[in-house]
Amino acid sequence: MKPLPILLSLSLSIAVSTTPAAEPAADRVAAVMNTPGCVAFWDFGKREPEGTHRFTAHVPAGATNDFALDAGNYVKDYWGEGREATYADFPLLGRGPFGQAIRIRKEEDKSFRPFLFVPRARLHDSPLDIKGAGKSVSVVVWAIRESGNHALAGIWHEGTDLNHGSMAKVVQRGQRQYALFAGLNKQGSACGHVSENGASSFLNKYALHKCNSVAISPEVPADSPPEVLDASWQCFAMTFDHESQELTGWLNGESGDRWLENPQKDTLISFAANAWLQGHLRREPGLQPDEVPAFPEDQFYNPSEDNPTSVKMLSETADERVELQEFRFTRVKVTTRAGKTTRELAALRLNPWWFSHDSLYTPANDGTGGPFTIGRVIHSSRSVGFTGWIGGVAVFDRALPAKEMKRLSDLRNGPSIGSASHP
Repeated sequence: MKPLPILLSLSLSIAVSTTPAAEPAADRVAAVMNTPGCVAFWDFGKREPEGTHRFTAHVPAGATNDFALDAGNYVKDYWGEGREATYADFPLLGRGPFGQAIRIRKEEDKSFRPFLFVPRARLHDSPLDIKGAGKSVSVVVWAIRESGNHALAGIWHEGTDLNHGSMAKVVQRGQRQYALFAGLNKQGSACGHVSENGASSFLNKYALHKCNSVAISPEVPADSPPEVLDASWQCFAMTFDHESQELTGWLNGESGDRWLENPQKDTLISFAANAWLQGHLRREPGLQPDEVPAFPEDQFYNPSEDNPTSVKMLSETADERVELQEFRFTRVKVTTRAGKTTRELAALRLNPWWFSHDSLYTPANDGTGGPFTIGRVIHSSRSVGFTGWIGGVAVFDRALPAKEMKRLSDLRNGPSIGSASHP
């Protein structure tokens, strides 16, 4: 047989080596994009064909905005400290559920907090800008968590107006809409976050409408051997359903039922417990003990307690009856004594969480809304946050049901795919 020309032989070799990776990658990308409601999916293999070759999103047919990702250091942008970030600050793994992954490193320089982002100017009023009344959203991130509990992806500008020891040079209020975190108060869980006002909740300085999956992701060193990393992919996800007003965290396709007992004792959720109390006290005639007259009505937290799902008798005597009544989002200790009934909040449901508003935050049309970010969010504490590998980020304009969430989660279980680029 006559030897093949060197260039032809090399071309065939490349084709043989990349086709097996490209085909499974394309199949998995199609599985994401064919899920109804997908508005953007970054797999970190699709890039701009020219220029700086930024990562771009897969978007529905006919869409004109592919949401190219810039690299930025928000500490430099808002505090004037540190250096510029570049794509070199996000090492590539060369493999993953969709063929590629970026690393979010445990940066030791406190003035350097790099993230990838779509600026507000390039997303405002786009399908990615999910906001307002009657809107649902899902965020899915395939990741390996090395450490941390903070942001994975979303539109969640926490503001630079809180002084954590260093005042920002560019001071902005919070511009939160929706985001997915790696746990926050339950480190390693899938934590969904939404906001009605971009700012704070229940008179606390932070936003507190959040949920936590029951399952917890493991911590895996980012420099682990390939076979360890291949077996360590997790599927973090959150859904917000505007019809049920439920916010749910999902890890690997499972949500679970998480409750917080004695929420009054929790550092942050105690503010939600007080919002529940203030709402009940306001309904009583006259000023009640512990009632705060100035507490704003739009910050009450009172999910329906009309029909209990279960009732447990705690004690009963001739003079007193004490029950624990469970509702969809609360457990209430109800005491009846001498014809008078008192109610005490015993537990709040963290997953799913009831969102007490009918609208996601809608920024003003003046450029002040937040960017969509991956890996970190803008926030005043400037902590390291999540570290590890991110192999895919998808956003949907609907609340995905359990069956679809499980199907997307299962994409992490196949053999890891080597790097493959997409047009």
